[in-house]
Amino acid sequence: MSTRERRRPPRLRAGDTVAVVAPAGPVPADLLEAGIDLLRSWDLRVVPGKHVRERHPRLGYLAGTDADRAADLQQAWCDPDVAGVVCARGGYGSMRLLDHLDWTAMSNAGHKVFAGSSDVTALHGAFGNKLDLATVFGPMIGTAAFVEDGAAREHFRRTLFAPESVTIITRRGAEALVPGRARGITYGGNLALAAAALGAPDTAPPPERGIALLEDVGEDPYRLDRALTQLLRAGWFDRASGVALGSWSGCGPQEDVRDVLRNLLGDLGIPVLGELGFGHCAAQRTMPLGVAAELDTSAQRLSVLQPALR
Repeated sequence: MSTRERRRPPRLRAGDTVAVVAPAGPVPADLLEAGIDLLRSWDLRVVPGKHVRERHPRLGYLAGTDADRAADLQQAWCDPDVAGVVCARGGYGSMRLLDHLDWTAMSNAGHKVFAGSSDVTALHGAFGNKLDLATVFGPMIGTAAFVEDGAAREHFRRTLFAPESVTIITRRGAEALVPGRARGITYGGNLALAAAALGAPDTAPPPERGIALLEDVGEDPYRLDRALTQLLRAGWFDRASGVALGSWSGCGPQEDVRDVLRNLLGDLGIPVLGELGFGHCAAQRTMPLGVAAELDTSAQRLSVLQPALR
């Protein structure tokens, strides 16, 4: 992969059709319906996937079978009337879809908005590598992070409809773990999923000059250590120009988490900015993946030089 950005799909506009899919875990019915209603309040036409309300008959942590979840995603993506596909929930299961999708057909369908976060990191990586597409890492519409958090929802809405209005991403309390300034192409997402993708034959290397984005939830400090060590040993940071870190909710005492991050990332020789406010946290910021950005630890911000949507 070179230093160039991914291809940017068109932004959403009033009257557009968006599809809602559940590529990972089962979605609470009340949150799903509330999230769909909110999307409709943005003057969008919403088409839920056929299997979005289902649960796997035996593996209760999955929203339906792999084949059904993949079929929903592929049908939505290949529908010429659909301008964007948004994920209803994370959990676990997105990685299981990768070998069930016809990537040639999806590539031929053109460029569209793809949005989701957490476990959906597996699909962000595949959409970037196989479709050469910039994507959107933000709250999922069948979760409290979207339905009940107005600040997170508004940042997501502006990213979809007016991306030039949210090019400065910052948060009070952001801190420089390693000071400095860097430019590069954004990549990454959820730490556990980034580590889990290593070794797969279709996993492409990170950008030659990239700004790594990482966050996680519910992982003890030693588990964060293990995943980061795995990425380090695999060379995942070797071509990075900087690292931007999001939230670590439920990962133990925050000072313990900072100690792990400083210990493992502090000697990379590149700027590292912590607590930037994306991931599993209140008022989460929506992050673009596959676009040029500048990280400035003294200003405590990531400046998006080219929005993910045009």
